[in-house]
Amino acid sequence: MQQPTLICCSHGTDSPEGRAVISKLVSDAVELLDGVPHHETYVDVQTPQIDEVVDAVEGPAVIVPILLSPGFHTAVDIARAASARDDVVASGTLGPHLSLVDILGDRVREIGLRSDDHVVLAAAGSTRPESAQRVEEVREMLATQFDAPLTVGYAYGAEPKVADAVRAAREGGAGRVIIASYVLAPGHFADMIADSGADIVTDPVGTDPRVVGVIAERYRDGLDLLDPEI
Repeated sequence: MQQPTLICCSHGTDSPEGRAVISKLVSDAVELLDGVPHHETYVDVQTPQIDEVVDAVEGPAVIVPILLSPGFHTAVDIARAASARDDVVASGTLGPHLSLVDILGDRVREIGLRSDDHVVLAAAGSTRPESAQRVEEVREMLATQFDAPLTVGYAYGAEPKVADAVRAAREGGAGRVIIASYVLAPGHFADMIADSGADIVTDPVGTDPRVVGVIAERYRDGLDLLDPEI
């Protein structure tokens, strides 16, 4: 079997800074994987779209969703593209993963937690219940990394919204509300989170190089799903 192509599929964004972050993650992951053949593709906003890339790629391929949690795009767009061919599979999303939790924990601790701080884990959100379930798993892991109240908020698609989670923390007596930003890159959802009224908002996790290792791991997971006969 020829070396399977890595297809990195992200959401897509109008933000130049966000595009740069995602493209660097992809290029660094390709380098870590010794120059594996690859394509960068999207489910929204940018082109090329996932279906056309899968249709055009030669030989077996692994789609790695450059997304933190499962949701509509993994269940519909990416699943449809992967099912179109017998020699293409999709791995799981990047999260939950201990490396991502470590990034979040490190950034919160770097702020210098005070006794009256409250942390909100802020995710993009989805209408799909499995997305919130995965974010809750991340919250449970993150809660072991520091001694401060930790709740969840979403920019879109699920409750509570980030601004409501921030407001509830203040009403509960928090002196400062810190948002641990659980989005990959600058863009629409990162902006919504930044505008939610918190005192401090950490950077998107995709600016940390440890995410590159998670992408490579998901590609290797996908290799195990491919039929060796193909």
